[in-house]
Order: sequence, then C-alpha cells, then structure tokens
Amino acid sequence: MVDSAAAMKVPTDMPTAPHEAAPDRIAPPEAAARQMAPGTGREPVRETDVLVVGGGPAGSSAAILLAERGHRVVQLDKSRHPRFHIGESLLPANLPLFERLGVAGQVRAIGMQKWGAEFVSPWHGGRGETFNFTDGWNKSLPFAYQVRRSEFDEILIRRSAQQGVQVLEGCRARNVEFLPEGHPDGMRVRVTAGNDDGSSVSWLARYVVDASGRDTLLGSQLRSKHRNSKHNSAALYGHFRDAERYPDEKRAGNISIYWFEHGWLWFIPLSDGATSVGAVVWPYYMKSRKGPVREFFLDTIAMCAPLAKRLTNAELVSDVEATGNYSYSCDQSYGRGFVLAGDAFTFIDPMFSSGVLMAMVSGVAAAEALDTCLRQPEKYAAAMKEFDRVVRHGPKEYSWFIYRITNPTMRDLFMAPRNDFRMKEAMLSLLAGDIYGDTPIWRSLRAFKAVYYIFSTLSLKRSLRALRRRAANIRPDEPERMTAG
Repeated sequence: MVDSAAAMKVPTDMPTAPHEAAPDRIAPPEAAARQMAPGTGREPVRETDVLVVGGGPAGSSAAILLAERGHRVVQLDKSRHPRFHIGESLLPANLPLFERLGVAGQVRAIGMQKWGAEFVSPWHGGRGETFNFTDGWNKSLPFAYQVRRSEFDEILIRRSAQQGVQVLEGCRARNVEFLPEGHPDGMRVRVTAGNDDGSSVSWLARYVVDASGRDTLLGSQLRSKHRNSKHNSAALYGHFRDAERYPDEKRAGNISIYWFEHGWLWFIPLSDGATSVGAVVWPYYMKSRKGPVREFFLDTIAMCAPLAKRLTNAELVSDVEATGNYSYSCDQSYGRGFVLAGDAFTFIDPMFSSGVLMAMVSGVAAAEALDTCLRQPEKYAAAMKEFDRVVRHGPKEYSWFIYRITNPTMRDLFMAPRNDFRMKEAMLSLLAGDIYGDTPIWRSLRAFKAVYYIFSTLSLKRSLRALRRRAANIRPDEPERMTAG
C-alpha cells in the first residue's frame, strides 16, 4: 500500500473523517431545494453552497471533499455515466489521492498496473528505453494504473453521491450570472442549466467550481481562454483488441510512447484486453487528411514500424475520434464566486499522462480553498493565492519538457539517460507526477535542463533547424478556433 503522507504532502494532507459542519451552511434538503413560487413563469431556483460543473476527475475530487467538510454541494454533468473519455494512463502520484478520496480499492479492481513508461525512437534504431518508477527518487510511488475512463470517472462521481453530493447527470450548465454584492445568504452566482429532457433549472450558489473540461464554460463566457502560442497539436485515437503485449508482467502494463516524423503515438494496455492507441500530431499533418478519419488513423500508425508490428494481428474495435487545436489556457484561475479546475483552466499535451493527476490536484486544491472561504471569508485572498499557485504549478513544470520533447537533443537525453547529479531519479519523479510534495528533485531537474542547453549549443546548427521546424509545426491554421472534447 502506498504511503500517502510520504508520497504527497500538498494539497492532499487532510483528515479522512468528516469535518464539523461549516457554521450556518448546512440546511435541510427542503431548504437546499427551495423553489420559486409556482406561476412565476421562471425555471425553478435552488440554493447551494458550491455548484460543481463537470463530472470528471477535477469536479468529483472537489465535490467529494467539499461534501466531506459539511458543505451543501451540487454537481452537474452534461453526460450520463458511464461515458467514454480519453486519457486512460494514470501516474503513481494519483494513488495517494485515491486513498484520500476513498476509492483506492475500486480503482485497483479496474486498473492494470503500470510500472513504467517506454520511449521508442526511430532516430535511435527503433529501440526503446524504459523508465521504471521504482528507480525514481521517491520509492513509495512504484506503480500506477491504466484504466478505462468510463469506469474510472463513474467510480468518482458515484463516490460524490455517496458523500452526500446532489449529483445531476444529463444536466448541462449553460450560463453563470454574477450577482451584485450584498445578495441574501451570501450568494454570488446564479447558474442556469438545461436537462436532457428539455427542462431548465437554476441554482444560486456561493461559489461555482468550473470543472467543465474542454468545454471551458467560464473561460469561454469570460473570454479569458486563449490558444497556447507555444504549443499546438491535434489528436486521433481509438481502441484495439488483440494488440501484442510484452510477456513480462511488469512491462505488460507500461505505456509506450513512439516518436515519429509528424509527432508521437501512444500505446496503453487496459485490463480487459483492449488497448488504447492514439497519435498526437502537428496541425499541418492533420490538415493533410483527404479520406475518412479511420483510414487516416490507420495510415498514420503504419508510419511507425515498431507500433505497427504490435498491431499486426489487432482489430480496431471502436470509432476513431479526432480532436483539433489541443492546447489552450485561461488568463485567470479564479475570480469573485468561482474557480477553474482541470482542463477548464488549461490543457497542454498528454505526453506525460499528467492530465488526470493535475485535474485531481486542482479539484482538491479548489475544495481546500473554498472550504477556507466559506468558513473564514477574511482569508479569501490568501486561500485563492494558494489555489492559483497549485493549479499553475503542474502545467508550468510539465510544459518545459512538452515544448521540447520532439527536439533531437531531448530525444538523445531520453534515449541515453544518466543519473549524474541524480538527474535520472529526478526525471522519474517527474514522470511519476511527484511534483507537489517535498521530494527534493528541483536541483537535479535544473541540472538536467542545463545539460540540455549545453548539448543543444554543442549541436547548434541541428538545434536551430529543430527550432525553426517546430515554429512552423505549431503554426495554427485558424488561430482562435477551439474544438471541445
């Protein structure tokens, strides 16, 4: 069992027993569901302390912990669970969070153990280099899981309901209205939503957690969402059956990353025998598609001989999904009456499988911040400053590597890792998601970056060619159009 205290100190160190209810916050169900008088011609209006938009890892993590703290919480999800979602590969640093949320056993039951990550490079003879989490700095984080997100996300949202959250599926939040100061009961926002039966409903809430994912409800409404000018990619993905797996039990569940000319591809084994395969490519390549997306996807896989070999006897058993304009961020992570969590705030690239971890960490941080604001309003500024620090930390640390991961110097370093100055251990901690606690990896990561810059300078012509090519690769065809996923 993972020692959660040793593995991650911030922001997950909270007691497992429910806190004493927040003063003047708990109301009986009939008060929480108070409606406007019949015949007014307006949709019903209910009240809650916190309304969470989204039923993914960020939203459910926030909802579970806020309810545990004794607050009234409503959670909306536009879909009904189980529902498909990409992003099946988790990190070892997720495990302490599962313990904290009370879902560790359920995730274990659906997961395939992932003991490391393999990188395969055609520029290095097509060989692979495996990074095992057990060789990392923090020995309490030896493995992670690969999961079907339909099952994983359902575990989390059902846990929300068990904790007393009012979970409403098939209910899409459509608008957030910010109320004037001094509204009765401290209500700051009015959220209007539409049910999938065509009816509408509104909530008054003290705070809203926007965990709406790539829909970016508030980022879009407030016009604070922007394309990431430093990165741009698109993705194609589907599920296969009977893909070739490694016979070694501790390699069988590893994620494999394959570099190729137009980006990179992933291979993620799942416990039920299916395998998730995807390609993250530059926009120019996605634009080159002439035929159906399924054939384009299969043709893309065929360009990578080592991956194609593992799929020789495999069958594509799902539709192929495509997502464009992959990377974006919002200017602000919080404001009066709201916070943004997970992909509703930012998304860069799935290369390091960090998306679910950053979503859950931001959900936990949102719960911590809002619990403080509801109990001790005078501490609002400090609580939100800490929340903003946490949600920006992960994207900041991973983005440096993501922006350079297709650079030839970076490929060379990954394919011939050295542990001078404990650089390899620090890199493994980064790959494990161990960036939120007190594991002292930062000096060694700075050493790794210094080595990268030195090697880049020594191969200056190659580095300049790579920079020019990347600048051309990330150039968007339509700069500000986003595709929701």
